[in-house]
Amino acid sequence: MTDIKKDIQNKANSNSPLGVGGSVEIGKTAKYLREKLGGIPQQAKDNLKEYNGIKKQMLEALKEQDLTVKQMAEKINMPTDQVVYYLMSLVKYGFVKTGEVDDMDEYYTYKLNK
Repeated sequence: MTDIKKDIQNKANSNSPLGVGGSVEIGKTAKYLREKLGGIPQQAKDNLKEYNGIKKQMLEALKEQDLTVKQMAEKINMPTDQVVYYLMSLVKYGFVKTGEVDDMDEYYTYKLNK
């Protein structure tokens, strides 16, 4: 192999997370992003703090009883569209699961996933 081809190959290996025939450096992507962005943006921290607060309110409300979306919205004083958004994320990540259908066979209740 010529020196130019070797130089190109070495650069390709050093720029790739795996490199050609290389190994994975654990945490390289996160490290790169921290260096490039200068840490976690404040907006991301604020969003996570807000999400965790709402998650806590919802889980506390569901400890008392199973609730429909409308009941949850009234209980925590939040618009139903936002309740659906947060509730579905809690279902997705296994904190909450679908319960029974209400007495009028219209709405599902949601309960803690114990």
